[in-house]
Amino acid sequence: MEGVNDVTPTDQDWLVDFRGVELRRGGKTLVGPVDWQVELDERWVIIGPNGAGKTSLVRMAAAEEFPSKGTAFLMGEQIGKTDMRDLRALIGISSAAVQSRIPENERVDDLVVSAGYAVLGRWREEYQDMDFSRADEILAQVGATHLKERTWGTLSEGEKKRVVLARALMTNPELLILDEPSAGMDLGGREDLVGYLGDLAMDPDAPAIVM
Repeated sequence: MEGVNDVTPTDQDWLVDFRGVELRRGGKTLVGPVDWQVELDERWVIIGPNGAGKTSLVRMAAAEEFPSKGTAFLMGEQIGKTDMRDLRALIGISSAAVQSRIPENERVDDLVVSAGYAVLGRWREEYQDMDFSRADEILAQVGATHLKERTWGTLSEGEKKRVVLARALMTNPELLILDEPSAGMDLGGREDLVGYLGDLAMDPDAPAIVM
């Protein structure tokens, strides 16, 4: 990562601390330079036209992209100098990129509970009753209990959005990132989702939210 030095974060309450961060691909600057800080109890909405770099910005905040330049901290750890897998365990993300990696035959309840291992698709992981109870609780909160025994490939676009949101919330993340969470939903589905997100944003125990 170009131009990165050892820097100490100035405020441990910042979940995201970007300083002069840029993201470049193929000689083109997609994001930045940007300074951005997200605190524990904040709710952010990022607005801009197609191609403005919104998704690229939140992918860096989700520890899924390395900045090309600048200094970036997530959860007090400097990107490029820590294990990104450890950071991802503290971040819930709902995005089209996550959806595209889910196996068609994956059951919904398995998809949600497997978030605890940060895997897409159960294999040989062992789960406890409390894990499945937590998954049931989250699916109920997002209005997707009736989908738990369905497979991913049989879901509508709106149903998929609900399930991926449930997965993002499964691990009680410190930071919740929602990249166009209502895309593909019909009007009724969008209204329900906005209502749920409004309640979530008002909950003092909810994670910081970037949408």
